[in-house]
Amino acid sequence: MRVLLAGGGTAGHVSPLLATADAVRRIERDSAIICLGTERGPEVTLVAAAGFPLELVPAIPMPRSFSTDLVRLPGRVRAAVSAAMEILDRIRPHVVVGFGGYVAVPAYLAARRRRVPLVVHEGNALPGLANRLGSRLTSNVATSFPATVLPHATCTGLPIRRLISGMDRSALRSAARAEFGLDEHRPTLLVTGGSQGARRLNEAVGGAASALAHSGVQVLHVTGRTNEVAVQRSPEDPPYVVVPFLTRIDLAYAAADLVICRAGANTVTEVAVVGLPAVFVPLPIGNGEQALNAAPVVEAGGGLLVEDVSMTAAWVAAQVPGLVHDRDRLAAMSAVAATLLPRSADVAVARMALRAAGEAA
Repeated sequence: MRVLLAGGGTAGHVSPLLATADAVRRIERDSAIICLGTERGPEVTLVAAAGFPLELVPAIPMPRSFSTDLVRLPGRVRAAVSAAMEILDRIRPHVVVGFGGYVAVPAYLAARRRRVPLVVHEGNALPGLANRLGSRLTSNVATSFPATVLPHATCTGLPIRRLISGMDRSALRSAARAEFGLDEHRPTLLVTGGSQGARRLNEAVGGAASALAHSGVQVLHVTGRTNEVAVQRSPEDPPYVVVPFLTRIDLAYAAADLVICRAGANTVTEVAVVGLPAVFVPLPIGNGEQALNAAPVVEAGGGLLVEDVSMTAAWVAAQVPGLVHDRDRLAAMSAVAATLLPRSADVAVARMALRAAGEAA
């Protein structure tokens, strides 16, 4: 079985692709898995690190206003589709699985022209342009959130790594806190803005460091590779650990009692599945998809939503100490969050792909 997985441009597209690739390999050990991306996205390093081959096609950024890029778009689409068809002709996949992003449109159109079965997975609650197109080319459509509207859609959830979906936070807590140099017993706040970090979150929590220390809260702060946060603290203060990035986010989830984070689909799914209470701060750009991603968790009581403009040092100082010390409330939020989103979406999407390939054989 040869499976071509297409997705790239952001880590949000690549992470579910890799989780699905792992699931396909667990189910069909002899399967050949090939990934399709662009040379400009994080897939160049992430796919190689995961041990899968990567084929490249030209990226097709979608202009959102009239410009020279819009005039050039038809030619760019033709070139990218031609490149994708050449790859399909050479690899001869039994199924193409797309996760959106710049690479998805040429993959979808090439699969349609070569009559290769197509599976489309939409990560966000609000579908992107590529997957709105792709969903009209196949009846095999999967979504991460129940409220997402696409033709033929089945809500499978978002594929995430087994390292996350299979973890036991309570069992890992002591070892995780020791790994980061945190106190085993203090209430612990995790701050993360995703793979690129988030300046707003960094400034808000860093600016409230004294108030958090005064209330006995320790902090694990993931700033992002290109960001810094200056924290003034005394030797007797609780730990405030600053790291630019993490290779083991599972340990950060295990160490934390509460997380302040953005609301990308991967982040929302991961913190919900592991039962980590969250304060979601959606990005104030795009079409509001991050707020929609967080909505099912927030509405059920598993998290809070704070607008970006309201996420300030004053808000953190006033709200976080009381929340992170309220063990009963955190336990209730955790229990709710852990039941909301599917835990085995990687297997569900993998089986959808293998079924589509088998039906066409």
